[in-house]
Amino acid sequence: MTNRLKKEKSPYLLMHAENPVEWYPWGDEAFRKAKDEDKPIFFSIGYSTCHWCHVMEKESFEDADLAGILNEHFVSIKVDREERPDIDNIYMTVCHAMTGSGGWPLSIFMTPEGKPFYAGTYFPKRGRMGMPGFIDIIAEIAALWRDDRGRLVKVGEDVTSLLRSDSLKSVGEAAPESAIMEKAYRGIADIFDKNRGGFGRAPKFPVPHRLTFLLRWYKRSGDKLALEMVVKTLDEMRGGGIFDQVGFGFHRYSTDERWLVPHFEKMLYDQALLAVVYIEAFQVTGDARFAETAREIFTYVLRDMTSPEGGFYSAEDADTEGREGLFYLFTPGEVRDVLGEKDGDLFCRFYDIKDGGNFEDGMSIPNVKTPMGEFAEREGIDVGDFKKFIDGSRARLHAVREKRAKPLKDDKIITAWNGLMVAALAKGYQALGDRDYLDAAERGALFVLNNLKSKGGRLKRRFRNGEAAFPGFVDDYAFFVWGLVELYEAEFRIDFLREAVALNDVMLGLFWDEDGGGLFFSRNDGEKLIIRKKEIYDGATPSGNSVAAKNLLRLAKITGDVRLEERAEELIRSFLPTVGRDPHAYTQFLEALDFLMGPSREIVISGYPDNPITRGMVESVQRRFIPNKVLIHALSDGDLKELSEISLFLSNMDMASDKPAAYICEGYACRAPIYDIETLNKALT
Repeated sequence: MTNRLKKEKSPYLLMHAENPVEWYPWGDEAFRKAKDEDKPIFFSIGYSTCHWCHVMEKESFEDADLAGILNEHFVSIKVDREERPDIDNIYMTVCHAMTGSGGWPLSIFMTPEGKPFYAGTYFPKRGRMGMPGFIDIIAEIAALWRDDRGRLVKVGEDVTSLLRSDSLKSVGEAAPESAIMEKAYRGIADIFDKNRGGFGRAPKFPVPHRLTFLLRWYKRSGDKLALEMVVKTLDEMRGGGIFDQVGFGFHRYSTDERWLVPHFEKMLYDQALLAVVYIEAFQVTGDARFAETAREIFTYVLRDMTSPEGGFYSAEDADTEGREGLFYLFTPGEVRDVLGEKDGDLFCRFYDIKDGGNFEDGMSIPNVKTPMGEFAEREGIDVGDFKKFIDGSRARLHAVREKRAKPLKDDKIITAWNGLMVAALAKGYQALGDRDYLDAAERGALFVLNNLKSKGGRLKRRFRNGEAAFPGFVDDYAFFVWGLVELYEAEFRIDFLREAVALNDVMLGLFWDEDGGGLFFSRNDGEKLIIRKKEIYDGATPSGNSVAAKNLLRLAKITGDVRLEERAEELIRSFLPTVGRDPHAYTQFLEALDFLMGPSREIVISGYPDNPITRGMVESVQRRFIPNKVLIHALSDGDLKELSEISLFLSNMDMASDKPAAYICEGYACRAPIYDIETLNKALT
């Protein structure tokens, strides 16, 4: 038994291809059938590593009796939210407006015109614990559509009108003010968990851009509490069950306040954004433990989440053999079988793997309750020797774990998320100097350029099994341009800079709102959905507008193109009234505001790359935390000529050609050239 999803490439859609539900992918065929047969639409959206999506499929969509009701009375559409975030964005807004909450699976009932009249998330097959049963819901809606359709149609019209009204509201103008950033900082401090790190109560999400904003506020204000919040949170997360202590990488979020019990799925974007935080924390503090965590994240990504061609996969599931987290759990006996009695007991004590377990059914989630140095001292072991023991034992346990049934890997390659990973790896090379990170970033960028960029210069959203599909959204352009800019500042390949400038121009042409400023989520010439939205909220991933604003400012500084700076300022000011009401919900956006407010620096280094002074100057800049800067390297006279064609800024500079030199410009004024590393270090400090 198969349905129309069998021809799709999305792992999530293919999971439902043998359901008795007559699923359609989103498209004209489904909407035409609904109109021709005068049926309402049931629309379900989720993603392949979503635990409750799997539960609802097993309970409801694999049930022949329930499927019979859906097939008789509805046209059913299934969408992968990672392929079509534009659709998800709109109908998740509907769910929040109608119910006050949201999540996945997202369940929407709507008219054949796509106007929603009922919304929810997961529904059990039959009602329980105060939750309505899905089979009862579809029976009641089918009866209402037959007997009282006008009521449902009116709800759909009212909801759609409200959405359109909100989306067309002008957000006004406002001048940038540091008071907004301070207000955001105070709001974050108010919800900071002093005992366990993180913000708010369970469930706890990492929110990486909140932490990178705090690092920038610390640099701007000198307020030590901002840095303390970052350090505490990063330490607690790294020691918790949210971090895979055996195989590395971060799980999606923690279900408890202690970071112990995660939702076990792993997302590519979390790895990228958290790697950036740990790298910047290392740059700020110089503490090697943050660099080590960034390296561990990269180890996981390059080992488990990288395709042979260089693209990065999307996610790994939380479930194995029908149980959430099973792949990651251990008992003391399992550890002793691998490490032996004595070493196994020591390993278990360090990682809180105990008789009776710290999770379900006597199983334990490895986590670190006591810092390694303190634990080693308590055990009377040299800390260096203990670290070698832990590293070796962990590797042995990981090798055994690899023989278990593994969680599903969603091997879609998504342009936006690959852009984030390219950015993280490029920053990793700059801060840590590991050539493997640069090579991986370069291969990832080239994969997107070779497989997800059309001859006309536009980006596609998704690649899988040789097929690139779905026109890119603003996130795809903004995040990938971010990656290219970081990659240029890592290795100074002019072709990557040229691609960043060109794709940024394409993005402005496709998504810019000429009337209200800012960028729409979907293209100006794209599919006509019930509304078009401009997203500014920085959630699990930052918004496209937030990232694009900073890209515009950086590219303006690199190229000297004043028009890009004007666009950035227009974008930022258009959203400031909205952001100012609750600024700690827009912390990636505030990074762009921080850059706009300055001071910012343009740093140019000239000289041949094999000269140790040249290399030392480049590394002196790359290894530091200088968030509001751009770095340009003219490797040779030929490069300077080619760069000058892109950068008006460089064409007006009188650069020394006979020896390495550094030029620092700030506030539209440039200092005298610097010819030695020591003087450059002083200038940067």
